[in-house]
Amino acid sequence: TLIMGWIQFFFSGFILIKLPFPLGVRFKQMLQSGIMTPNMDVRWVSSLSWYFINLFGLRGVFSLILGGENSADGTRDMTAMSTMGAMGQQAGQPQDYNKQFLSMKDTLSIVYHEWDLENVEQRVFVKYGKQARIFKSSRR
Repeated sequence: TLIMGWIQFFFSGFILIKLPFPLGVRFKQMLQSGIMTPNMDVRWVSSLSWYFINLFGLRGVFSLILGGENSADGTRDMTAMSTMGAMGQQAGQPQDYNKQFLSMKDTLSIVYHEWDLENVEQRVFVKYGKQARIFKSSRR
């Protein structure tokens, strides 16, 4: 989901909370994703792991309060994202990147951008009567 991407981008590698109860070493990989410290206590939780814990742990509360099909349920988005990569190919077949490149190449179009702030300083001076109308354009 979009929120997960923001959390991963802005808070990657950050420790968010410390759980008030002890856990076994097997929880370390799940709770400290994105943090590579072998000596850190298992009770410390990274921001991305905390997001997943809340996403899956509060799903029942969200469905109770907001109804069964609500936008707070990010698991549908995650399953859609994971199946998007497998669309259009059989399981076990290698991807044909040349074919994908050619299909994307056909959909591209060149857009010529015209900058609205071209010569803005001169236009402001002309508007307020501070300079004569002399414009130099970089367009050809």
